[in-house]
Amino acid sequence: MKSTPIYLLDDEPELVALLADVAAAEGLSPRGYTAAARLFEDVSAFEPGAILVLDLHMPDMDGIEVMRRLAELKDSPALILVSGTHSGVLHAAQTLGEEHRLEILAALKKPVAVNEFRGLLRAYADTGGKGRWAAGCEVGSGLTLAELDRAILEDQLVLYFQPQCAIADARVTGAEALVRWRHPHQGLVLPDGFVPLAERNGRIGSLTHWVIGQVVRQHRAWRDAGLETCLSVNISASDITSLTLPEQLAALLADNRLDPNGLVLELTETALMGELVTSLDILTRMRLKGLGLSIDDFGTGYSSLSQLHRAPFSELKIDRSFVAHMIEDPEARSIVKTCILLGHELDMRVVAEGVEDRATWDLLAELGCDLAQGYFIARPMPAEAFPTWVEGWGL
Repeated sequence: MKSTPIYLLDDEPELVALLADVAAAEGLSPRGYTAAARLFEDVSAFEPGAILVLDLHMPDMDGIEVMRRLAELKDSPALILVSGTHSGVLHAAQTLGEEHRLEILAALKKPVAVNEFRGLLRAYADTGGKGRWAAGCEVGSGLTLAELDRAILEDQLVLYFQPQCAIADARVTGAEALVRWRHPHQGLVLPDGFVPLAERNGRIGSLTHWVIGQVVRQHRAWRDAGLETCLSVNISASDITSLTLPEQLAALLADNRLDPNGLVLELTETALMGELVTSLDILTRMRLKGLGLSIDDFGTGYSSLSQLHRAPFSELKIDRSFVAHMIEDPEARSIVKTCILLGHELDMRVVAEGVEDRATWDLLAELGCDLAQGYFIARPMPAEAFPTWVEGWGL
């Protein structure tokens, strides 16, 4: 069977040779280069599952330029970025690669630790050489507006719930509601596969209306069964243009005899970049009626501090891109710490997304974060599985 190809691009021949030996020992097929131009002369198309170890600081064509070229290819290799430069530059390059929708396996500081490099190759081999973009792009492709309209009308949509826990005592405090589409032919489609379609074609209002209605009904059913939770729902910029929305939500909650404090509406920072007066009108009246407001993906949008100052948020959600790297990345850790301090100074509850291991949980506890959400606690689950999970949950 043909072994996985791994391309090594670094201007240090000794490092290329060392990493090639490690890769060969792991059963991969290494090809080394000390110049990017030569790599692109030799390789016009990368094989599926290929890996490229890329040094950012190259004399002829730097790593950023290489990533730009790779992003134009139909099939690009998974990348392991390496650099002896400042960790902030390495992190920025990793973020840029992800924005290019390139698969970034890791970003390593020089001198490269051989054991860490070997571990990355083994972990990648365990996935069968399938990166997350390759696994996720096909699902949801080719969907039409007519299919989406039919999905909303015919109850093809379903809610999954990802738990949130208090870090101080591991108590389950609530969950974020996440919509999925049980497509008759494509299977379970995640929001990235159809929410942009709804936003582009004026259907996001209908989609949000369906989600909120289902969340309220589920909240009522759980409360009647003795399960008290606080549920969060994502809303978009289009949802905060209707001046009657606060009254509609308040009436819906009153009809179901639910406390408005049990519903939190999550908005991204970029959702607030539209008509400021209308947005503030709607959001302020939502808070007056007792609804919670969360600023989602904090730190990744625009004018973050300005948004916090203007809008009456009750919760700050730290973006997973910072939380997931806070153990090994001092800059990410500093950002998380600052967000927690800022949120508490503004009398806001702080939620950390993307908590995937015990070490991250423990560090968040040290920093005083309030709530955690992520795979370390649980993956999103169907509504029927949630009560049983709550009963069995424990650190």
